[in-house]
Amino acid sequence: MIGVRVMTWNLWWRFGEPERRRAAILAVLREQRPDLVGLQEVWADDDTNLAGWLADELGLHWAFGAGSDQESWRVRVDGAPGLRNGVAVLSRWPIQSDKAYDLPGDPSRAALSVLVDAPHATIPFVTTHLSVLSGSAGRSAQLDWLARHVRSLPHDGHPPVVVGDFNAMPESDELRRFGGELTVGYVPDQRMLDAWWFADHGDPGWTWDRANPHAAAFVAPSSRIDYIHVLLSIHRAGRVLGVHRAASTPVDGIWPSDHAAVVADLSE
Repeated sequence: MIGVRVMTWNLWWRFGEPERRRAAILAVLREQRPDLVGLQEVWADDDTNLAGWLADELGLHWAFGAGSDQESWRVRVDGAPGLRNGVAVLSRWPIQSDKAYDLPGDPSRAALSVLVDAPHATIPFVTTHLSVLSGSAGRSAQLDWLARHVRSLPHDGHPPVVVGDFNAMPESDELRRFGGELTVGYVPDQRMLDAWWFADHGDPGWTWDRANPHAAAFVAPSSRIDYIHVLLSIHRAGRVLGVHRAASTPVDGIWPSDHAAVVADLSE
């Protein structure tokens, strides 16, 4: 039996046709029926927050956080002063607490850490969006911080779950060190299991896929850069039962985002 369905998805902020894409994003979420969602590149302005709108449509709880430097995002779309780019959590269950943090070295990027009051346990849940231009060294500093943040979270009932757009391939030094399974980790005795390890071995899991014309417009190759990680623990809760991609095709003629989503089913 599926206990908790977790999803992560980069929503491509205000790029493309955001109002048309909004309906497609909602359709994917309705189809997947996740219990916990970590979102990246969520737009908000003085009138609307996309995460709040999605939560209202789906009957979910939500939280939103943004980095302290928003100007570097606004200039890319000639946005009004109130326009923000952030990360968000949607949850089927109440969110006890939430706190947003600037990522080291890049205050335009944030991590949002929440505690979710699920029926079977409190679930520590973090969503983040790592830097793309700072290279491996910059992301390494961010993942070092993230690994130590995970260490500080309560995990007496359910292991912490960390999701997001990491802008790095699985073989990268920073991802290997964050996982702590294939090399010495940032926190040596802490291991974060990549949910995609439990996928069909014939599926490369590309979330940045050149089959999507928005991704193909850039020089980057198809790759897996979006992740769901679960702390390895003795708990029966939080074990990966299955994982798949979503939002990998157009919806009613429009691509919802330039990224595909990752969906994992965890035991409760």
